[in-house]
Amino acid sequence: MTARLERTVVSGTFTLDGETFDVDNNVWVLGDDEQCVVFDAPHDVEAIVRLVGERECVGILLTHAHDDHVRFAPELSEALEAPLLLNPADAELWKLTHGDLPWDADVEDGDMFTVAGVDIEAVHTPGHSPGSTCYHLDQLQAVMTGDTLFQGGPGATGRSFSSRDTIEESIRERLFVMDPATVVHTGHGDDTTIGEEQERARGDWL
Repeated sequence: MTARLERTVVSGTFTLDGETFDVDNNVWVLGDDEQCVVFDAPHDVEAIVRLVGERECVGILLTHAHDDHVRFAPELSEALEAPLLLNPADAELWKLTHGDLPWDADVEDGDMFTVAGVDIEAVHTPGHSPGSTCYHLDQLQAVMTGDTLFQGGPGATGRSFSSRDTIEESIRERLFVMDPATVVHTGHGDDTTIGEEQERARGDWL
């Protein structure tokens, strides 16, 4: 069976530093007819469960711990009977939403997962948050970037736990070394490619 990448868009809020904003989040599911993984757990458990369908979900890979990406992580984990995986550098952000409730397993830079015959490499890209992690799907020539890289440039860094210098370094050293044709699947908004974002960055911060 051929692996496929599917998306649904769910709506809710993002809260940090005492401010709340309305946001639309992409949720991505990678798998075949039998099993899958889910990237992030925002806003709407039922919509994500519908996208997964009858498949076995072998893991929920969290790109980072801002509340619009993890607010419903425990509920989604229970509904799908799937473990939550998070880079532990985002522990403080996780606690803002979930207190002492733990996630299931740590994700570290270089960790490898396989689903439906597709290898998934965890790529630590701090800056938007300390533990921000992208997931490189080399066989599909794609990368799941969460809020690290968008169509138009780096993710936001104007709030607590973030750094513009750090996110730029992460993108230069960890993402821009990928094939320029690599499709960037983001946590919000439209797809882009590594090559398109390299061109945008030249003469600015690259």
